[in-house]
Amino acid sequence: MNVSASVLLQQQSSVLSRVFAQRAPATIVRPTSAIRHYATVRKEHTITSRTINFILGTGIVVGGLVGISYGFDSRASIHKYVSVPLLHWTMDPETAHKFSIKVLKTGISPRDTQEDDPSLEVKLWNKTFSNPVGMAAGFDKHAEAIDGLFNLGFGYVEIGSVTPEPQPGNSRPRMFRLPEDKSVINRYGFNSEGHKVVESRLRQRIKRFLYKHAREDTEDTLEKLKYGSSSTESLVDHLSTHRSLRDDRLLAVNLGKNKASTPESVDDYVIGVERLGPYADVLVINVSSPNTPGLRSLQRKGMLEELLRRVITARDHLESSYKPPLLVKIAPDLTDEELEDVSEAALATNIDGIIISNTTIARPNSLINKETAGEIGGLSGPAVKPLALRAVRQVYKHTGGKIPLVGCGGISTGEDALEYARAGASMVQLYTGMAYEGPGVVRAIKDGIVKGLNGRKWMDIVGEDSKRAK
Repeated sequence: MNVSASVLLQQQSSVLSRVFAQRAPATIVRPTSAIRHYATVRKEHTITSRTINFILGTGIVVGGLVGISYGFDSRASIHKYVSVPLLHWTMDPETAHKFSIKVLKTGISPRDTQEDDPSLEVKLWNKTFSNPVGMAAGFDKHAEAIDGLFNLGFGYVEIGSVTPEPQPGNSRPRMFRLPEDKSVINRYGFNSEGHKVVESRLRQRIKRFLYKHAREDTEDTLEKLKYGSSSTESLVDHLSTHRSLRDDRLLAVNLGKNKASTPESVDDYVIGVERLGPYADVLVINVSSPNTPGLRSLQRKGMLEELLRRVITARDHLESSYKPPLLVKIAPDLTDEELEDVSEAALATNIDGIIISNTTIARPNSLINKETAGEIGGLSGPAVKPLALRAVRQVYKHTGGKIPLVGCGGISTGEDALEYARAGASMVQLYTGMAYEGPGVVRAIKDGIVKGLNGRKWMDIVGEDSKRAK
């Protein structure tokens, strides 16, 4: 038994040795093959990962650029359907107003990326500008966001009203939304940082422009500028540019008067012409704000004539070689007789234009939001449009179309603007419309005008209603 067991063990050992001897080469080969296979798979995976990462990275960059481009385009729906509702939901009207000014000041705000159609061209006061759509006074009261507003596509930007001395205006709250009516009531009361602050901003804007566009033939004037020359405005004359610093746009300065001044005094306006006239393409005399006691009395024929003669004399005596046209801004609440008086005063003094109109103290029955409509102040928005259109037609008729008119009140579409043009307005302005429709409203109005003109020109339809009536 022992011998047999020994033999059996030897046989088993021999068999195992042969088995391991046969498997040994395969055991040595398999790790090498696996490593090569793993390396190949890893390489393919790495190439695939890099390709995917490249595609994803490129997509993110391109998407980001497209998103930024979309956001900067004033026509983007996000501004009307997201930004505006968000502002209205999170901020009271005055805070939203200030926030909008800050955004426009940054230079990274939305802008109109399209060229204006030639049919929109306006020729007034020996100037040509690309379109008749303007920003009304009251939005940029302190000359903080001029270039941001021009970037939105306005052909005309009006800053102010500006008073000689700083004044805080009325206490808050002083601005109220009527969203159902797409209207606003405000009783700001000529809150203003005063002539000195606004003049400084306008001067600094000119300085930056001059340094940026300096040429050899302006080096001597720039040297004067460095050392505090008081004649900054003469440098703009030298460069033959508009005060807007845009070849096809105009900048207007709206002048108001301090509450502390006596109601019948016109000195504040004369001072405004003297101080801010050199920086404006157009000057506007505001005698129609409902929020300054006694101001609207200056619209009476005798007082208005005296005021207009005084400011025209002040304008004519400006040292600057350019004498800006003078416009007067009136209320929409004047009777037909009062509108006739305004027209006669304008003709008698050869004033350069009339803006029709300011906000209204009336509360039309068409207003839906009756509760907020009870707030004291001037109402702006669509409810003003019938009043302003009536006034435009009357003044155009009384003046025989001899004095350029600017229509303002309830404009938010191209058809609104065309109605004003046919009534006699050579230009239009808006403010409240942008508060509800967003920055893209400017381009939308211009496109609507072009469509409505149907191949004609804007200037060809001015006063068309009156001409047809004849």
